[in-house]
Amino acid sequence: MVHFNDLHEKGSLTSFQRLQNELAHVISTMKHGEKLPSEPKLAKNLGVSRATLREAMRTFEGQGVIRRRQGVGTFVVGPIQVIESGLEVLESIETLAEKIGLDVKMGELDIQQIKANEYYSSNLQVDIDTPLIKISRVINADNRPVAFLVDVLPESIFSHEDLEAGFTGSVLDRLIESEKIELSISKTVIQAEAASSSIARALQIQRGDVLLLFKANLFSTEGKIIDYSYSYFLPGYFRFQVVRRVGDML
Repeated sequence: MVHFNDLHEKGSLTSFQRLQNELAHVISTMKHGEKLPSEPKLAKNLGVSRATLREAMRTFEGQGVIRRRQGVGTFVVGPIQVIESGLEVLESIETLAEKIGLDVKMGELDIQQIKANEYYSSNLQVDIDTPLIKISRVINADNRPVAFLVDVLPESIFSHEDLEAGFTGSVLDRLIESEKIELSISKTVIQAEAASSSIARALQIQRGDVLLLFKANLFSTEGKIIDYSYSYFLPGYFRFQVVRRVGDML
């Protein structure tokens, strides 16, 4: 659990940092799985508005210290195991979790056969109305949702029948195992994104909570886009890093 105690003298803290400090103390006195007081009661006890309290709580939610469930309440979470990875090599969540001995499982799965609209046509570089497969699923770890993944692929690459034999959540691993294509690189855009209502429900968080969003195009060795994906990660459960060379060093 993250504590802010003793990091600074009290007088040097901003009002928001003091709120985080006090909230950290409240959380540290509670047991794993215990429910925090209601937002109105907690805001009153801490002398802040509910809006300010929610902002402070988002920090702890992102760190995996607490878990907020829409319409149910906020609960203290025990120590979590973070999935850590460099971004130089593309690997699935399942592969990364296996390396650190963390059990992850696929949660809710939704498979749709759709036609390419303008957005998917542009991102996959296919004609409008091209048959596509859209695969949306939740990934669970520590008995809670930690990621929401969406992959969209041409049906010629990945058909509905390809998913019938034991699909466990990783489109990437299934593509790597496929004999149809050889994969090359993934071009990925990483940004912070506020959770929409549907994503918040899937991840059992509050609408507007900040997530890590990866948007990626996966290419074959022939330069063709095989898969377009957008993946939402809870920041407290993932730590990504990049190794970069300095200047013109070889």
